[in-house]
Amino acid sequence: MKPGSSSISAKLMWMNVVVSATVLVLATIAFFSYDAISFRRDLIHNLETSAQLVGTNSVSALLFDDQQSAAASLRALGSTPDVVSATLVTEDGSTFAEYRRSDGVGATPVRALEAGGSDEHWVNGRHVLLAHRIDFEGKAVGTVYIAAELTETGQRARQYLVIAGGILLICMAAGLLISSTARRLVARPMVALAETARRVSRERDYSVRAAPHPDKDEIAVLIEAFNEMLVQIQERDTALNRGREQLEARVQERTAALRAANRELEAFSYTVAHDLRGPLDAVEGMVYILEGLDREQREGERREILEQLRQATRNMAALIDDLLHLSQASTAALKRTPVNLTAMVSQIAENLKRAEPLRRVEFMIAELPEVEADEGLMRVALDNLIRNAWKYSSHHSQACIEFGAVNRRGEIVYYMKDDGAGFDPKLSDQIFQPFHRLHSRSEFAGTGIGLATVQRILARHGGRIWAEGAVEKGATFWFTLRSDAVAAA
Repeated sequence: MKPGSSSISAKLMWMNVVVSATVLVLATIAFFSYDAISFRRDLIHNLETSAQLVGTNSVSALLFDDQQSAAASLRALGSTPDVVSATLVTEDGSTFAEYRRSDGVGATPVRALEAGGSDEHWVNGRHVLLAHRIDFEGKAVGTVYIAAELTETGQRARQYLVIAGGILLICMAAGLLISSTARRLVARPMVALAETARRVSRERDYSVRAAPHPDKDEIAVLIEAFNEMLVQIQERDTALNRGREQLEARVQERTAALRAANRELEAFSYTVAHDLRGPLDAVEGMVYILEGLDREQREGERREILEQLRQATRNMAALIDDLLHLSQASTAALKRTPVNLTAMVSQIAENLKRAEPLRRVEFMIAELPEVEADEGLMRVALDNLIRNAWKYSSHHSQACIEFGAVNRRGEIVYYMKDDGAGFDPKLSDQIFQPFHRLHSRSEFAGTGIGLATVQRILARHGGRIWAEGAVEKGATFWFTLRSDAVAAA
């Protein structure tokens, strides 16, 4: 228990004491208020009765001007301990007789009664003034005023205070007794349970257990549930540690394998690029030499050789570019920016139309929202996909290439669709393998690296790609990006 903190038993004790004292004080205030109101009401009633008696006895004295008889009637009020003074006033307002309990008592205050009223009283703190109009044969002949003090009210308040204090002491003793019992039955098991929980929290030791409670009550159920929770946490913690160790081992293995594959890929790409650049330079030199030969010697054969050399250089350059794109797709750092896929596809399509203006190809490009992606890599991916559709639809006199997106169960799926040569759907798992082609070079030119590059670029963006198609019925390439990559339209 920290210094300055209170235990459960102390809180229970103070709670019992505070509740008992509060209830007692409220009950005392209620009873005292009720008694004070009742006492004042009874006193006023008694004063009214006394005033009526004095008025009845003073009628003759007022009519015959007998002040001694009137004073004697007023002195009879001295038997009432609360009466301080009394005054008998004639109808014209002059004092006819008066009574004072002692010489130190002042004159009785006189107030005018309301018209038509016979009895009226005024209360000012502990002082009460009552007035009664004396009538004879329907005519007012005088008024009697009686002043009294509520002295008994103070005595009653002191009695209530003494009683309440005694009961409060009894309640405090009962609270101490109850708190000691609660400490034994409730507080100690709860404190022990709290210490166990604190130890588990600090030391992360889930093997400890709280001591069982001998009684079969709610505290015993709580301790049992707490121990069962510790058992479950211990089992899950052990499984979590085991899984974490296995995961770390797998991550290290995969990381090492990935680094090795990246190194091999980079080395392979740069080696091929280096090895092919030399023959390209030689080929270009041969072309230059052939062009400088005598044009009259073997003109037709020379032209054929030159064309073959040019085509070879173009093929080798395309292979180099594809290999570099493949390497870049795996190793280049991503720089995500807003990318307009619609504009990018439209630009690539226009370039293809300008390069082969005689082809009859219809492009259907949907207006799509921007995405957060690497602009350079996405251009490479889309260029490969649209050129792939352009190439494999080249044997048809008229073709259609479509680019758009659909929403499948809350995920945006993009597609590039053509109505070209298509492929055997049984071979769809081989279409993204590097250097693997489903058509011969005599049918369609290419290096077999473009779709593998697209797959790696989309994987770098947290997406995936798959293909659907049939022979001579076209092909559709579906792909996704990271779920949070789509920007607000």
